[in-house]
Amino acid sequence: MAAEASVKCGMRFLGKKSGVKVSNLCLGTMTFGESDKALIKLPGQMDEEDCFKICDRFVELGGNFFDTADAYSAGRSEEILGKWLSKQQRDRFFIATKVRFPTDITEPNSVGLSRHHILTGVEQSLKRLQTSYIDLLFTHCWDEGTPIEETLRVLNDLVTSGKVHYVGVSNVTGWQLQKIMDLNRQFNYQPIVALQAQYSLLCRQTEWELLDVCQREGVAMLPWSPLKGGLLSGKVTRETSSSPPEGSRMAWALDPKNKLQSAPYIKDFDTDKTWNLIEGMAEIGKTSEHSVAQVALKWLLHQGGVDSVVIGAKRLSQLEDNMKAGDPNWTLSAEEIAKLNELSAIPVPYPYEMVTRCQRGRV
Repeated sequence: MAAEASVKCGMRFLGKKSGVKVSNLCLGTMTFGESDKALIKLPGQMDEEDCFKICDRFVELGGNFFDTADAYSAGRSEEILGKWLSKQQRDRFFIATKVRFPTDITEPNSVGLSRHHILTGVEQSLKRLQTSYIDLLFTHCWDEGTPIEETLRVLNDLVTSGKVHYVGVSNVTGWQLQKIMDLNRQFNYQPIVALQAQYSLLCRQTEWELLDVCQREGVAMLPWSPLKGGLLSGKVTRETSSSPPEGSRMAWALDPKNKLQSAPYIKDFDTDKTWNLIEGMAEIGKTSEHSVAQVALKWLLHQGGVDSVVIGAKRLSQLEDNMKAGDPNWTLSAEEIAKLNELSAIPVPYPYEMVTRCQRGRV
């Protein structure tokens, strides 16, 4: 039988460089709030009351891990989460936020990973979140304008000061992540405990380098956009690909000017390969009475190095459906995982294909 909505998600250690446990599903808050100052105005943003309901239900279902960013709705997401958090027992929850993108486009130094912007951004995030510390601070993207040594030094200082407990990175290449790890080791700075990167059955390029670095360095992989902007939710089929649900990011991105990594231009994925994958996911889910979205999330939780998956929800029903994927009593069989791997496989380019092939008998 399918897991009931009251079934709670599991807990996992956050990588091998921390002693903290987080829920294996993390509530992403990119959909929290609206602001005229937001750089990108996505459809389906939630008002404060609905955000509180989502947070309450997430906790009831076993969640303790929340993810936000100062750039989400120009700080409004942090404000809403902070207002909810102020009414809770703070140490029960693990709050992640990010710094790098601008919240004020009129200020030239309100962007990047300089000491100035990180310190200013953290102080502003602390105020919006109504807390004295941030559990996990991510750099939101690599910054070519700032020496990485400067960025790592200030992150270390923030952990030493107690304003930040752990640090992570997001949206970097494989060589950038390894350079960060090596410099941290060289200078004996506080370790990078987590990477937040796009990863899903429709974005497996993450496996070529990033996942390898995470596994070898003991860094937690936290996938974002695990449903590829809703495409892996099962709501759109081969027959309905030209008319995705009204108000969805997929519908918004029908205009190629709007397409983002988190809101894919559906015509880029309108192929037999995509629909064969989604139909195969539906078949796998049917055998255990689980949805296509749950299969997509569970596949990620079976990948080595993945400790928690960042999910988003605009409705309670959507949240409850996704949360069932975190049930530790439900697993995919080896045959089901192999089928999903085959259906979602992408051509591996040089040098990855050659290097991997030449390791046969050497592992």
